[in-house]
Formats: sequence, C-alpha cells, structure tokens
Amino acid sequence: MRFLAALVLWLFTTVGLAVAVPALWTQMTVVDEDGYAALAASAATDPRLQDAMAGELTTQLVALGADSGYQLNPQLTRQVADSYTRNAGFPGQFGQANRIAHRWMFTGAVPTGNSTDQWLIDVAPMLSDPSFRATLGSLDLQVPPTLTVPITVDAPELQPGKLRWLATWGPWASIGAAVLTGVFALLTLAAARSKGKGLTALGVSALLVGAAGWAGIEVGRRFVDDALNRTSGDIRTVAEVMVGHAEDSLHLWLTATLLAGVALVVFGVLVAVLGGLLRRPGRDRPAA
Repeated sequence: MRFLAALVLWLFTTVGLAVAVPALWTQMTVVDEDGYAALAASAATDPRLQDAMAGELTTQLVALGADSGYQLNPQLTRQVADSYTRNAGFPGQFGQANRIAHRWMFTGAVPTGNSTDQWLIDVAPMLSDPSFRATLGSLDLQVPPTLTVPITVDAPELQPGKLRWLATWGPWASIGAAVLTGVFALLTLAAARSKGKGLTALGVSALLVGAAGWAGIEVGRRFVDDALNRTSGDIRTVAEVMVGHAEDSLHLWLTATLLAGVALVVFGVLVAVLGGLLRRPGRDRPAA
C-alpha cells in the first residue's frame, strides 16, 4: 500500500513538474512585459536581427522623408542604420520598442492610429536616436511620437487583448503549479520506504520532463513556422531571430531541469548506498 501511494504521488509530481517548468518560463519570459522586453533586447544582439532592423529602419526613414518632401539617399541612410543597430544602445531601445507589441496582445492597448488587427512594434524611439538626427543635419524632418510597423498581416484571430486572460491568470497558475509540485515531491519522499530511492525517483521525473520538453520544442516547430508565415521581409527575419532566442531560453530551462534530475539521481543512489551500508552491520550481528 505504501508503495502504491508513493507511486501515485510520484506520478502527480512528474505531471506537476511538466506543467510548472514551461508555465514558469512562459510567465517570466513572455507574459511578463519586462521579461519580454529583456528577451527582445537579448535577440537584438544577433547580427541577423541587426541587419534586418537596419533595413526596416531605412525603409521607414526614407518613406518618412518622402512624406515630408525630402529625397533621402537610401544607401547613406542604410549606412547610418547599420551603424545604429550595431551600437551598444540598440538592444535596450529595441526591447523598449517591443513593449507596444506586448501590450497590444496582453492588455488590449491599441496605439494611436492603428485601426487594423495587426501586431505592431514602435520604431519611433529608434528613429529619434541622435545618430539619425546628426545624419539628417538641417532637414526639418520630425519623427512622430509613435511610428508603428506591423509584425503580422491582418488576421481575424489576432485581436487586441487576445491573451489578456493569460496575463491575468498566468502568474497564479505558474506559482500554483510550482507549489503543488513541491508539495507532491515532499509527499513522495515521505511515502517512500527508502529516501534514497525516493530522491532517485524524483530525479527520474526531472529527466523525463526535461527530455519531453526538448522533444516538444521540436514537434512545435511546425506551428511556429505557420505563425512566421504571417510575416514577410525584414520583419520576418526579426521574428525568426526572436523565436530562436525564445527557444534557446527555454532550452536553458530544460537543460537545467535535466541537470537537476541527474544530480538528484546521483544523490539518491549515494543516499541509498550509504543507508544500506549503515544498516548492514546490524543485520550481520549474530543473534544472542
């Protein structure tokens, strides 16, 4: 009976861990606005994203100049954009620019002038950078407070605030999953006849979850590609790089889970061996 109880609790622990790891990662990296901005800033250190954003900023600045009656030199503008996206301040500004996209999806905040169902980033802060100002010289070219660029095409399933429910309940769900997993893990240890075997079993849980997570990412690539097909041009490259950095971040979490599993298995085996050695002298003592 005790073995059955320990087995059921171990299963609950494994399922809880399988929910808690991706839930915590999603909350801290995607749902949380600061976490998402940090992810975007990290992706902005990638040369592919820098080149793509330089191309997009060139397009936006040349179009802005044309609207104001100026013919900007695309080659010169691109050189300035390349220099800007490679300076130390670009990742932070790119992270800030992506906050508008995050708010659109998770809070329903719609930028002024956006009447379409599109996911947008705000490039105005980047075009207002002193490097562009210096190049424009005496041109009376005013960058508007907000200049949004669509990340996706119009789609009926993409609506402002589509993931508001996730922003509301995500923190509670992720913390709850983590707490329940910890409780089930402690109960599993308490129910196990051997603490060493109990620790080893928990290590196996972590190994299973880590391996399943890696496999799940590979399976999910098809759905990610379908989402990326909603973008095109330089913005598609930006989206691809950001998705790649998100995958790398999740891979780190799963790798940490695997390493924790290995550590628990090794520790559990050591505890079991030491426990056996400590019990053996008592067994070998001849009866009086």
